[in-house]
Amino acid sequence: MALHVAVIGSGPAGIYTAEALVKQSSEPVEVDVLERLPTPYGLVRYGVAPDHTSIKSIANYLRKVLELPQVRFLGGVTLGSHLSVEDLLGVYDAVVYCTGAMVDRRLGIPGEDLPGSVAATDFVNWYCGHPDVDPGRFTLDSSEVAVIGVGNVAVDVVRVLAKTSEELRATDVPHEVLERLEESQVKAIHMVGRRGPEHAKFTLKELRELGELTNADVCVRPDEAIVLGADFPRQVQGNIKILQTWASREPVGRPRRLDVRFWLRPVEILGTERVEGLKLERTRLSEEGRVVGTGEYETLPVGMVLRSVGYQSVPLPGVPFSEKSMTVPNEAGRVRDREYVAGWLKRGPTGVIGTNKSDASETVRTLLADLEGGQRLAGDVDALLASRGVRPVTYEEWQAIEAAEGELAQSLGRGERVKLVGLEAMLRAGRP
Repeated sequence: MALHVAVIGSGPAGIYTAEALVKQSSEPVEVDVLERLPTPYGLVRYGVAPDHTSIKSIANYLRKVLELPQVRFLGGVTLGSHLSVEDLLGVYDAVVYCTGAMVDRRLGIPGEDLPGSVAATDFVNWYCGHPDVDPGRFTLDSSEVAVIGVGNVAVDVVRVLAKTSEELRATDVPHEVLERLEESQVKAIHMVGRRGPEHAKFTLKELRELGELTNADVCVRPDEAIVLGADFPRQVQGNIKILQTWASREPVGRPRRLDVRFWLRPVEILGTERVEGLKLERTRLSEEGRVVGTGEYETLPVGMVLRSVGYQSVPLPGVPFSEKSMTVPNEAGRVRDREYVAGWLKRGPTGVIGTNKSDASETVRTLLADLEGGQRLAGDVDALLASRGVRPVTYEEWQAIEAAEGELAQSLGRGERVKLVGLEAMLRAGRP
């Protein structure tokens, strides 16, 4: 009898786990990849910026794994509502949790809950067409916007805000979102970091893309671009050089302006009915290397604040979770008997997409060693789901959704694909 494993989550971590199980197992193995959405690929579909087509091409690799004969995709199945941990362990030999890090960390400052103060993940999900976010969620009616954070996600957000809708027309941005972007009133974008340029988390490639914007002047204040010391990694030296180059040039009068700011921390989001401003405090490093305030303040007249200061995982029903590390406690991927974890849920939101491959491989080695020579279950998850009125989305139905998105793009004269909006539209396309 084959080893039967459930993988919860169909992002890169989940699919790399399925691939590792097929490749590493010395005995027959069957892997069910369970996903709460009708669509696979996780952050590759709903987190990668629409104009980053080269990164999105990772989906082509992930697709090949889902098409392996030992792997099944079961979409529209949610842990906690459709199946419990006990249910899974009753029909599978092992379960691997791979649900990633789905929410933004909070700033913990007054005014953070005002309308117009938003997690960057919500904004990313919006322009990526995630079914959890209404396409009418954002109106972009403010002339100035602040993005808190200087990592790659922040860079993606400001780039989308800075570009014209025409520049995004050939991408897979939902048409409803593209229309909102076309109506955008944003003229000034402020990207704010608590530390200096040498501490920024964006990659050199992402930073260079900002310098290639044709619709926005990118500005850096000379006094904020000063860096003490020179013993930095090549990547950091490259970032510093670009930022200091931008600090030495004058704006040329493009329609929008992007101010990249450093040594400022948000202390309060101002407003009564909605966001009306962002109060910032100038910072410096203490002798211990901690960021401390200087007592010098300034206020940005923004109508929207997007926080992008890191992702964190959320607990899964019935699964151990550490509120301190915001991960599932594990030893080389092992959580409890026959329960395992991989990806950001295992190690925290670190590394790039490819990092999940080696991470998944470690978890699978632990799993296979634990279960070697053990007795195999003969459970039937299909019968269990059917008894609860749950009809999973099959891989073939997902392919029909993909085909419908291609047809939509063709009808609109837009690129290769335009994402369908909402679960109902996806299911209608998958099950005509």
